[in-house]
Amino acid sequence: MPNDLEKLLAYLEVKAIDKYLFIGKSPRRPARIFGGQVLAQSLNAAIQTVPDDRTAHSMHGYFLRPGNPLKQIVYEVDPIRDGRSFTTRRVVAKQDGCAIFNTAVSFQVAEEGLSHQSKMPDVPPPEALESEQKELEELAKKYPDRVPFPIVGPIERRRVLPRDRLNPQPQEPLQHIWFRVAGGIGDDPRRHQTLLAYISDFGLLGTALYPHAISPHSKRIQEASLDHALWFHRSFRLDDYLLYSLDSPNSSGGRGFSRGSFYTRDGVLVASSAQEALLRLRDG
Repeated sequence: MPNDLEKLLAYLEVKAIDKYLFIGKSPRRPARIFGGQVLAQSLNAAIQTVPDDRTAHSMHGYFLRPGNPLKQIVYEVDPIRDGRSFTTRRVVAKQDGCAIFNTAVSFQVAEEGLSHQSKMPDVPPPEALESEQKELEELAKKYPDRVPFPIVGPIERRRVLPRDRLNPQPQEPLQHIWFRVAGGIGDDPRRHQTLLAYISDFGLLGTALYPHAISPHSKRIQEASLDHALWFHRSFRLDDYLLYSLDSPNSSGGRGFSRGSFYTRDGVLVASSAQEALLRLRDG
């Protein structure tokens, strides 16, 4: 029987059925396909149509409809540009003939150039923090209607300042989470990028709720990711911890905007993300 990591890796892969057409499958939980899965599968589909001498440096996408985990996802890749240094792919994810997500992914050959980065926040190392796995499992057993997707499986998360998920208090819209994949995932940088795309959808929406005494598990809020951007700056590995530093500079108009930065243990900035999410208060 495959272990949790093998199952996750299998779900993030897509199967080619034609040169630019791919099929993806989903686990049965959660009831609505996790956005990070569609991000990762879209990136995987694009990767399979690009020469090996170039890797992704950015992707920009929109979540259009909720995905049904009981149905396959069809990924249509449009090879809109093949340049000497850059390659661009447009990917549309569909179910029942309707688009649920679309993205543009840009790839580049390796180049040298100017280099600078922001400084990594001063936070405790992951070994000084507790894993979230046990807490999430216990909450799911106690409140199955409010915490329906607790199992992080092979993705280990260690939060610097844990927040009460069911009775949160207002606080600054800032959080730091250490992530790693608990298991061997090989040396292919494209696999590490695909996994980072999956992980990058954790935490962004929740950060925008921090000032408002609401969490994603609250029945007071209708929430959904609207768009997502991801930039890969430098090479990295996900079988050691990366720090995901997140903040939310704005919420307005029923939407919340958040951004994130991924750092290695020794402070190297390897990727950045940004996302706007629907944050609509329910009546009553």
